[in-house]
Amino acid sequence: MPGGTMGGRRRVLVAGGGAAGYFAAITCAERDPAAEVTLHEATAHTLAKVRISGGGRCNVTHACFEPERMAKGYPRGSRELIGPFHRFGPADTVAWFGDRGVELKTEGDGRMFPVTDDSSTVVDCLVGAAGKAGVRLLKGSALRALAREGSGFSATLSTGEAVAADRVLLATGGGKGSAGLAIAASLGHTIAPPVPSLFTFHVDDPLLRGLEGVSAPSVGVSAAGTRLCEVGAVLVTHWGLSGPAVLRLSAWGARELHALDYRFPLSVNWTGSCSQEEVRGALAAERGAHPKKRVSNSNPFGIPARLWERLVAAAGIAADTTWANASKDGLRSLALRSAASELAVTGKSMNKEEFVTCGGVSLAEVDMATMESRVCPGLYLAGEVLDIDGITGGFNFQAAWTTGWQAGVAMAAG
Repeated sequence: MPGGTMGGRRRVLVAGGGAAGYFAAITCAERDPAAEVTLHEATAHTLAKVRISGGGRCNVTHACFEPERMAKGYPRGSRELIGPFHRFGPADTVAWFGDRGVELKTEGDGRMFPVTDDSSTVVDCLVGAAGKAGVRLLKGSALRALAREGSGFSATLSTGEAVAADRVLLATGGGKGSAGLAIAASLGHTIAPPVPSLFTFHVDDPLLRGLEGVSAPSVGVSAAGTRLCEVGAVLVTHWGLSGPAVLRLSAWGARELHALDYRFPLSVNWTGSCSQEEVRGALAAERGAHPKKRVSNSNPFGIPARLWERLVAAAGIAADTTWANASKDGLRSLALRSAASELAVTGKSMNKEEFVTCGGVSLAEVDMATMESRVCPGLYLAGEVLDIDGITGGFNFQAAWTTGWQAGVAMAAG
């Protein structure tokens, strides 16, 4: 019968075979070897995001070891994650994987990857740890419904089977189709509607056509009519703009840009953060220092050559014009286009390595020290099913490890 424990064994049901679900199941089983921990995955493949993250290298976490600073990388959940990061943060993640034979390395931008540069190293580690801890994995077995029965739960699976559980963890992700969100709502939880986060911008503008693959190292991007502004690398793609600056802007502006139906003017400062006045000054200095050089062949901002040539042409300056012969109007137009190109965003695409949503179960209804529901005792939540999402760079995985670990510890206790 549902409720209670089976012969003294705690029955723990984990719904969702992703990063948070695996981490919670492993932690619970390691902490309480007597527990019966079952991991249910709806599909035939577990850890799908782990496999494709970072271009197949797996961006495990971010090298930021101060909880307060790390928490600033989360548009939703920043304040609530400070305490959890004190209990299990990036340093703990590095140690956890290191203890299990997976060494991590830090890249220049703070992203941390396995030294093998192969996500299968991380996948194999998690799968191996789960097996060693005695976690029972059931693929093609999704949690469809959950009801209170006694002090525990009766869980209905996609196979039609009804099983009993003393503790249940929802780690099913945060997309619109997440069964976990529907189940949480059925048990009384408030759900912030999920909308996409970490997406790229559709832009069809003559300035960018033919420049696919060009990457500018320091670009300022801002959405007109909002306070959204980011500076960082930007990549020109076949459909528009991507890169860290664009992805961060999309994360912080997930709800605002959704409300605009992903159609808005984007101001692009190709110089990074220079004002138009500063750009005009730099152009004047370039003119004085290199009067005989062609404008199209030299720029003082580190803008990629092909992009600079396009900006010069858009300003009405002929390709063979020297700095000495460039008109004031031409240079004024060049300064404007360099510091404040306005491009029309007409839609979005999900970043190929990220499938992150903004929204989920309200954090006010969750004990952030244990990840247990304040609404339904015995129910736990971890990962993207919560209203938590981070910027690109390992932040979302760290939230999964942290919330999964806390849930695993709590489910094994008491």
